[in-house]
Amino acid sequence: MNNHNILGHGAHRAVAHLPLDFAGIARAALSHLEALCSRWLPGGRRIGQEWTCGSLRGDAGESCKVNLRTGKWSDFASGEKGGDVIALAAAVHRIKPAEAARNLARMLGMEAGR
Repeated sequence: MNNHNILGHGAHRAVAHLPLDFAGIARAALSHLEALCSRWLPGGRRIGQEWTCGSLRGDAGESCKVNLRTGKWSDFASGEKGGDVIALAAAVHRIKPAEAARNLARMLGMEAGR
């Protein structure tokens, strides 16, 4: 069932514009980062404290690395980099950071805006 059925037509838009706790969402997602990387970057693997793959598309290789302790990441082939899980989700899925944060919060069962 989608939000329109539960909340009414305009309510989904209102939820989408609530303030987001980016730091809290990023912290909560950090403990799930290895599982998220295996899902988002399936051609990669864990090497030490990093998830290593070929690109943000999840290809096999070693030019893209995600630090599993800090969430910082870099795709050395493309030059893209970021400082947390939200930035990684936004880059992998080619969406805005706010949308990535909302999606992560929903995935983690966090209430919107908290």
